[in-house]
Amino acid sequence: MKTGKKPTPAVSVSENGNACAPEEVIRKRAYELYEQRGYADGMDVQDWLAAEEELHDLTPA
Repeated sequence: MKTGKKPTPAVSVSENGNACAPEEVIRKRAYELYEQRGYADGMDVQDWLAAEEELHDLTPA
């Protein structure tokens, strides 16, 4: 059952010391965006980048 909530990312630290969302969290959010668009193909890169941006905004600096 979906609740419509955005996932709460677990925070990891990149090699340069910045907080970042793990790849699995980004993958799940990108898939949610794909679902919301009705499973329309051809925008996988845009979904991935949008998921990264959303999750980056949620992670503490």
